[in-house]
Amino acid sequence: MKPEFVPGRPPAVLSGLVRRYLGYREYSATPLRRRQAPVGSCALIIGFGPTMRLDGPGGTVTTGAFLAGMHDAAVLTTFAGEQHGLQADLTPLGAYRLLRRPMSGLTNLVPALDELDDPVLGALPARLADLPDWPARFALLSDVLAARMLDDGTRAPDPEVVFAWDRLSRTAGATGVAELAAETGWSRRHLLTRFRGQIGLPPKTAGRVLRFQRASGLVTAGVTSLADVAATCGYADQPHLVREFRALAGVTPTAFRAEWGGTTPGSSHSSNPGASPGS
Repeated sequence: MKPEFVPGRPPAVLSGLVRRYLGYREYSATPLRRRQAPVGSCALIIGFGPTMRLDGPGGTVTTGAFLAGMHDAAVLTTFAGEQHGLQADLTPLGAYRLLRRPMSGLTNLVPALDELDDPVLGALPARLADLPDWPARFALLSDVLAARMLDDGTRAPDPEVVFAWDRLSRTAGATGVAELAAETGWSRRHLLTRFRGQIGLPPKTAGRVLRFQRASGLVTAGVTSLADVAATCGYADQPHLVREFRALAGVTPTAFRAEWGGTTPGSSHSSNPGASPGS
């Protein structure tokens, strides 16, 4: 079976909440294992039947549909046979609005949709599988996400947390916690508490993940040396870069490039989702 990967663009109304869609269908006759390293997004995986195994810091889960919280460690996914479904990459702020609960409760976890006690999310696999094509599935998912995320009764993140997350994202993690606190007008302690509750990681850890995400993209592209990647991304030196790869991905940059070279970190199935662990 030839793999099928169909990208979709969320509507503008979901900007800042949903980054992209990916429809996928692939097959492996033997168990296929992938290393998913942390990134600054949360993968909503809506499989249409077959399951996969996920081994991560939160334990082992076997499911075909789940929403990954923010991670600061790698997840290994394994499947054999067919995988068919849809992935939506949510920002942590989008996931917070969707779930209407603290994101700190999902840190390093990948709960199955049917474990979230949410009938709307639990019904998505069957509803999407029944539709005839990817455009129809993307449209339905957009309607469901918009209804939940933009509803007047939805728990909205603090403006200060939105500002801090956007600042970290724009600088690829290069903004310090003291600077974020000063810019928001909050104490460092208050910022840490509110940010972790609504993003899923403390600001310093989130910045670390975002810096790693930038570095891993450069490493997999393979067009520059590791020393240059380290300098570009603000690591003290190449050994510092190597230590971060071992800590966050579980392998060296060279091994990571061998696994993911030619792909773009941040997407399941066709590439590496990190903290958004798909198949």
